[in-house]
Amino acid sequence: MDNGINLGGSKKKSANEVSDTTTHIKLAAGDIVFAIINYTFFLIFTISCIFPFYYIFINTISSNELVTRGAITLLPKQLTISNYLQIAKVGDLWTSVIITFVRTILGTALMVFASALAGYLVTKKEMWHRQFWYRFLVITMYFNAGLIPWYLNMAMLGLTDTFAAYIIPGVISPYNIILVKTYVESIPGEIEESAYMDGASYWTIFRKIIWPLSKPILATIAIFGAVGHWNSFQDSLILNANTPELYTLQHRLYIYLNKSSNVGALASGGDASSIASQMNTKIIQYTISMVTIIPILCVYPFMQKYFEKGLMLGAVKG
Repeated sequence: MDNGINLGGSKKKSANEVSDTTTHIKLAAGDIVFAIINYTFFLIFTISCIFPFYYIFINTISSNELVTRGAITLLPKQLTISNYLQIAKVGDLWTSVIITFVRTILGTALMVFASALAGYLVTKKEMWHRQFWYRFLVITMYFNAGLIPWYLNMAMLGLTDTFAAYIIPGVISPYNIILVKTYVESIPGEIEESAYMDGASYWTIFRKIIWPLSKPILATIAIFGAVGHWNSFQDSLILNANTPELYTLQHRLYIYLNKSSNVGALASGGDASSIASQMNTKIIQYTISMVTIIPILCVYPFMQKYFEKGLMLGAVKG
């Protein structure tokens, strides 16, 4: 009896010892040095990525006089929002903001839906000449006719001086379709087979199974699409050059930036030296940069977890 009690006590003691060894792991000197170097490197890398945005932002909310003298380094001084108010006075700015927002939302939604549907279809062996269409789709990623043939093609399709020029050309994205296809192939086939045996059609399977399970990769391509539409500039400049009411935000700010070569005179009321004008132009550049970046920076944190998961899973196999 005593032996049993002692044995039990010894077992309990050994368990505690195991617990202590698992919770108090002694790192070797090399591991400690590696951890310090690793964390230091990534800390410096993170700061180097964030600091340019921070520096631009503090210059846009500081006194223009101090910014001109180069007195803004790490902290803003004499806070002001006059630069943003000046940008807000640009003619037809809010019309361009609405155009850009509608284009981003509508274009991204259609692109995500088309990419999801096409990516799902090319995984079906029953699709007519599936391999041919998939390879034909991939080939388009490697060949580009050039700017002039692209413009002539858009003109022949009637996609000049129209809002559709922002939406239709970007609905089909080969790269996004490949990502969706790869992700769908990673979903266990038994799920789809069981639904098919229960009488579900391909459309029902896509809508009720594939679409919900593909949220990570769909969020990933949604970020790609939204950033592309928000920052798009060339199509507005070339296809809608004769339709000012359809200018995007990037195009409108580009025009304003070109006209602000004498922005020093505009800001001070008339007489400014060329140096002051150049520095004020730089301030306007900073403000325009923040106006175009802030919306994306606000959206990305909410999509980051889906973005990382979808990008990794979508790249597992090709």
